[in-house]
Amino acid sequence: MKRFILNADDFGMTEAYNKAVLEAYDKGILKSASICANGDAFEQAVNDIIPKCKGLSVGVHLNIIEGKSLTKCLRLTDCDGYFNNGYISIIKKSFSKEFLSEVESEFRAQIEKILSMTKVDHIDSHVHTHAIPNIFKLVVKLAKEYKIPYLRTQYEKPYLVPSLSKHLNTKYPVNILKILLLNTFTLFNKKYIIGSGLVTNDYLIGVGYTGMMDSATIEYGLKRLQGDFVAEALIHPCCYDADIKDSHHYEFMLTQNDNLKDKIDMLGISVTNHCFDNEQV
Repeated sequence: MKRFILNADDFGMTEAYNKAVLEAYDKGILKSASICANGDAFEQAVNDIIPKCKGLSVGVHLNIIEGKSLTKCLRLTDCDGYFNNGYISIIKKSFSKEFLSEVESEFRAQIEKILSMTKVDHIDSHVHTHAIPNIFKLVVKLAKEYKIPYLRTQYEKPYLVPSLSKHLNTKYPVNILKILLLNTFTLFNKKYIIGSGLVTNDYLIGVGYTGMMDSATIEYGLKRLQGDFVAEALIHPCCYDADIKDSHHYEFMLTQNDNLKDKIDMLGISVTNHCFDNEQV
């Protein structure tokens, strides 16, 4: 079968993100969201939003990039406990056993906080930090230990959307470099999934158009795929009360697009969540 998961990352970060998840879920195309344990609106997400979204697939959005840590981890944070490492810095430090030990402690605290409040069925991470191979091995171990069946991988098959504005800008070349890096990491990471009992996606959609996601980027990404597959697209939908428009607002608007669901149906693709019978893919 051809399956498509649209997932809202950054759930619990702010009330505007939470509102977007609720409205997108009500519309029907968004069936999954990943929650940040250290988000400013975490309590509102688990107490007010999740109970209103019966059947929402909830995941752990591991975060060692933004906000305040839940544990004392001096290699990850500044003296006030705020994460202060960029992606390249985390790659370099991922070869240190001491650093990985702190990452594991922080990840455990985040997972356990979320599990104490709600049921979860998938794991991913803020800014794809769990794609870094040494960290990915750690997350595989934690997913098995905490019995969380689905773990995101990041292989994206490059594709083009017929829009000059999406390519003649400063974001697109950087996004292509991201694809090359994450696809390389995924080649290493897939071997840790095999035999683990965990489920993962075949493809990811959205890295190449990070900051420019809309219904067209979803549609053309899915058209690029052949055969049976599980494809996951990540978005960061955010609602605004004012007439402010940025990439997160447009990502929210794609969830309100009635035509997108029709186009996905015409491609013979089922819109689902991370609980598709727990079968290995």
